[in-house]
Amino acid sequence: MDRQALTDQLKQQARSLGFSLAGVCPAVSPLGLVHFDEWLARGYAGEMHYLRDRRESYEHPRHVLDGVRSIVMLAMNYRTAEPAMPTPGQGRVARYAWGTSDYHDLIHERLHRLADWLREGHPGASVRGVVDTAPLMERDLAQLAGLGWIGKNTLLLNRDAGSYFFLAALLTNLELTIDSPHTADHCGTCTACLDACPTDAFPQPYLLDASRCISYLTIEHRSQIPEELRPGIGNWLFGCDVCQEVCPWNSRTPQSELVEFTPTPDSNPADAVALFDLDDDAFREKFRHTPLWRSKRRGLLRNAAIVLGNHPIAAGVAALAHGLHDAESLVRGGCAWALGNYDAADARPLLESQRDCETEPEVRQEINAALVRLAHEPAFQPTPLR
Repeated sequence: MDRQALTDQLKQQARSLGFSLAGVCPAVSPLGLVHFDEWLARGYAGEMHYLRDRRESYEHPRHVLDGVRSIVMLAMNYRTAEPAMPTPGQGRVARYAWGTSDYHDLIHERLHRLADWLREGHPGASVRGVVDTAPLMERDLAQLAGLGWIGKNTLLLNRDAGSYFFLAALLTNLELTIDSPHTADHCGTCTACLDACPTDAFPQPYLLDASRCISYLTIEHRSQIPEELRPGIGNWLFGCDVCQEVCPWNSRTPQSELVEFTPTPDSNPADAVALFDLDDDAFREKFRHTPLWRSKRRGLLRNAAIVLGNHPIAAGVAALAHGLHDAESLVRGGCAWALGNYDAADARPLLESQRDCETEPEVRQEINAALVRLAHEPAFQPTPLR
């Protein structure tokens, strides 16, 4: 089989496995590496120290697969239903996390099948499929493979597919036919994504300060979310889609045919109050094989407390009171902050009682700050639902 025929058949096989886009690029050092270094130097990676720790591995794809010559960049569409408007007490979950499976598991399984297909025709070939976790600059490589351009919100955009898709890569030492890189930028003068960000996470077009991004804050950030950013979280419980929702290129993108991405009954939106009833075992059973496992129980309950603090409801008092006695200090601190946005008659006794027995200094600080707000600030105005 000649190189072009192999490449064509490989792409066709990828599409049969559910990948909506496929392109091939050479295994070269990514052009965006210098911008990556600048981004790290500015501290925009937040607590994602693993990015700096393995910085050298990003220099060339050979650090992912020794002897690699070609990279098949793949996209899998995950757009399904439209977001349902949450009511107070509910939190929004990013579209990619609505389904019953962790996308890593789903895509890895299909990458394994694609790799096996390639090895069957070329015994001895080196092949490795990766999604998200390997030190690859996927967006740069996808642009080099002709899949789209990197937009002002720093996501890869495609004229037909928008940005609601996962990226994956199949690396091989085989020589494949290379696609032309995508050189045009179709964002034009549009700044919708930059203007809509609730936490002002874009210092400038094409540059994201992850330490202010709601997706980072609700998933990757392991400590208490900075107080000044909590109102901007709004009702986002896990992740954020704001910069994608306002993007014109996402207005008419196709829907995924994969049932694994269809939202479960309690994901679009999710019940923030009910999360406080989950102990470690119940949380593991419910979320172990879903993307929400990434934030762990303590992170998700911290987020739920912020959602309930931004949109106070009667049922929130009991949930937050329960969380105020949680074994995790991260949860207790989040609940203390949230109660500071409730009616003083309900919240003050709960906070004062917990302050008397609280041993964690950071949680005591959150309790004291909440009590000060209850004593001196006017009635809290909830963040508008959207």
